[in-house]
This record gives sequence, structure tokens and C-alpha cells, in this order.
Amino acid sequence: MKHYDCVVIGTGPAGQKGAIQAAKLGKSVAIVEKNKVLGGAQINTGTIPSKALREAVLQLTTGHRRGIYGTSKHVKEQVTIADLVSFSQRVIRHEWEIIRDQFERNNVDLHWGHAQFVGPNEVAIEGPDGEERITADRFLLGVGTRPARPENVPFNGQTIFTSDAVMKLDHLPKTMIVVGGGVIGTEYACIMATLGVQVTLIEGRNKVLGFLDQEICDAFQYFIRQRGITLRLGEKVEAIREVDCNSSSGQNGSVCRLVEAKLESGKIIHAGTLLYAVGRQGVCKQLGLDKVGIEFDDRERLQVNEHYQTNVDHVYAAGDVIGFPSLASTSMEQGRRAICHAFGCSEGNYNTSLFPYGIYAVPEISMVGKTEEQLTAEGIPYESGVANYREIARGQLLGDELGMLKMLIHQETHKLLGVHVIGTGATELIHIGQAVMALDGDAEFFVNNVFNFPTLAECYKVAAYNGLNKLNNVYSGSCQPVAVSC
Repeated sequence: MKHYDCVVIGTGPAGQKGAIQAAKLGKSVAIVEKNKVLGGAQINTGTIPSKALREAVLQLTTGHRRGIYGTSKHVKEQVTIADLVSFSQRVIRHEWEIIRDQFERNNVDLHWGHAQFVGPNEVAIEGPDGEERITADRFLLGVGTRPARPENVPFNGQTIFTSDAVMKLDHLPKTMIVVGGGVIGTEYACIMATLGVQVTLIEGRNKVLGFLDQEICDAFQYFIRQRGITLRLGEKVEAIREVDCNSSSGQNGSVCRLVEAKLESGKIIHAGTLLYAVGRQGVCKQLGLDKVGIEFDDRERLQVNEHYQTNVDHVYAAGDVIGFPSLASTSMEQGRRAICHAFGCSEGNYNTSLFPYGIYAVPEISMVGKTEEQLTAEGIPYESGVANYREIARGQLLGDELGMLKMLIHQETHKLLGVHVIGTGATELIHIGQAVMALDGDAEFFVNNVFNFPTLAECYKVAAYNGLNKLNNVYSGSCQPVAVSC
């Protein structure tokens, strides 16, 4: 039986970075993966596939005609799921190779199979060649989550499915119901609508993406309605079933079938397909955690302290399995920091209030810091500065006249309190604001520094002028910024 300093369970973002960090500290490391591929949901069913799908859709349905799709001057008239999967799979295979190479270069032993604790410091791995057992001083659980699959929803993988099955669809549906207005639901709703699919999005709350700044959320809902998405907000699904069509039969004489969603309000909605994207569920029951004395909640998520320790000191957990914010980016850092604490090295400065959020919908959205609603609730005096893409030369060149950047400025200190972006490049643009906030910068930073022209980064300068002009009671009749008084 081989003994390691550290055993990591799961090769998703938390497990990857944790294992590499332990190896960099000179520790002997093993990592266990139950699936046949590396990378967890991040690479195979979640982050990378959905973003690759989005890029493929934008390439195939807009004026971007070069690059990976060759130099054809005409966009395909009909886009199929096969077209999208072809591009996505190339990206995914590339990521598999990178992860495998990292493990090999850092001498991380990779074990394939399902890991289960059989004692406080021992796990059994049921793999393709039978069972093996290994022991360790420290453990990191990065097992992630899976889409929730309520028993009353008749999933079949073809017409009623979760986000894990989107990549496996053998055709592009004409109509789709998306249940759930969170990040996953809205991203796929936008992707499908961009392809011409008639989408109805059902969300139990009164707005989609409820954590967003209200102004950004309102703008986003307007944009997606313009794209043809029907929003059913404040509505909950009571029942989902397949029903026969009222009219003609399907192709080749087959019976036509539709998906029916009955809402609690009494409304009945029909579509060819239904994506169920409400919540995710942990997988902790499979780990034998009772052998270690570790507890988990009813959604199989683990509770951890600020150092990512479970209630058992030598077992750490990171990533989606510990709940919010459940982002690939935060999971990576959580896994690294967990290992640093486990082996007594410095974790460095860590400002959890400056996690950036990125939503790869159409249009793209990103935010960092506080929303207007949070600042109002906390009694913090602020002013907003806004730059619209249509005012920016780069926005005109990109053909994006709907995007906007908003910064929230403290009325007294002029410190940045939050930055919110919707439009092209939002998830890249947000990091400028994040860096200035992390360094305790103020709005004058943007006024007093030079930005490349033409760039979307110029939005920061325009937004700073706009906000500071308001604070100084300086107004201009044009969209151009005026000088802030000294």
C-alpha cells in the first residue's frame, strides 16, 4: 500500500490546482479521477463546453468568417449541434492534454477509478483493473457537483435534459423551454436563441441572474427579449411531461411529440425540447465520508472554515462541493489555498469581496464589487459613472452600440466601490476595475492616466469623467466628458 503526503480526489479546477500546489511544495501527491476523462465539469460538461459553444455560435452566425471556420464568405444556412460539438471537442481535447502534461511534469500520480474512504487516512480506489488502496496525511476533496435531477421530471436525454446532455443532442431543435434563470440557464438560452431557436425562459424569481446590479439586469432582460427570448418571470413549474402533438405526425410517419410544462399559475407551455437548469447536487454520499466522520448537508455539500478545512482537520474541500460562488476561477484559488494551509505555507493576501463574476451570455456580462442595491442597503453614499459603448470608437468599430460600463464611486473618497459591464469583452474588461479596487484606487486614476485608443478600456476614462462630473455638479450637453474641477 503506497503512502502519500497528499491525496486529491477530483481533477476539476480545485483538484488540479491543489495537486500542483502540493507538488510544488515538494510533497508526494496522488490525484484520483472517477470519470474516463480529466478536468471535471469545468472541461467536459460545464465551463469550457458552454463557452466553446458560445464562440462557435458567434462564429457561425455573425460576420466572423475567418479563423477556425476557414475563409468561406458565406455563413452556413443551417447550423447543427454536430457543427458546434466539432469545435467544442477540439478545445476539450486540448485541455485534457494540458492537464495530463501538468500532472506528469510535476510527478503527480494519476489514479483512475472511484475513491471511497475506508478509514481516516485510507481510501480504496475501484478502478478498471480492480481495487487498490492508498493512504495519505492530508486529503483535498474537489469532487464538484452534478445537475439536479428531481424525480418528478422525466429526463430522457433527448427532449428533456440537463446541461450535461446539451452537447449530446443530435439535432438543433426549433423550440426550447429553459427552466431556470441562473447562469447556466441564461447562457444556454442565449446560445440557442442566437441560433434561431424559439426559447421560453422560466424563472421563479422576478428577474434572471438575481445577483446582478438592477440596471445591468434590466438592460440584459431587454436585450434578450429583443433577441426573441420569451421570459416567464415569477413563475414556477408544477409539472413536466411529454405529450402528443395536436396536429400532424412527425418525420417518416412517426408520432409527433412535444414537451409540456405546466406552471403553478395555470399556464401551459409547449416546445420541442426542455432544458432543466435549476440547481446542482453534490456527490458526497459516494465517498464514504462516514468512515472519517465528515458531515454534509441535504444537497451533499460540505461545510468548511476559512482555510477550507472540513470538520476533520486533515481533510480539506474546495470548489463547487462547498457551494457559493461555485465558479471555476474561485475553485482554482480555493484548491491552492487549501493545500497551502494544509502544509503550513503562506497563502498570501486574499480579498474575497473582489471575486469577479463572468456570465457568457449574449451579450456578455461581468461585475466586481458592490451593486447599487447593496450600497443603498448598507448606507454607503455613492455616485455612478456610465460609459456607453456607442460613445466609444472601439464600440463603433465592433458594431456593439448596446454595451455599457458602469462604475460606482464613493461620494466622499472617490474610491471605486463596484464595476459592472455588459457587452463585448465584458469578462476581460472587468479586470482593470478589479485591479484598481484591489489597490485602493479612486476614480481620478482613470482621469489621470492614458488608455490606448481605440479600445474598450477607454470606457473607464469616460465613466470616471461622468461620475466625477456629477459629484462636482458639472454637466455637459454633449456625450463628451468635460474637465473635472481641481
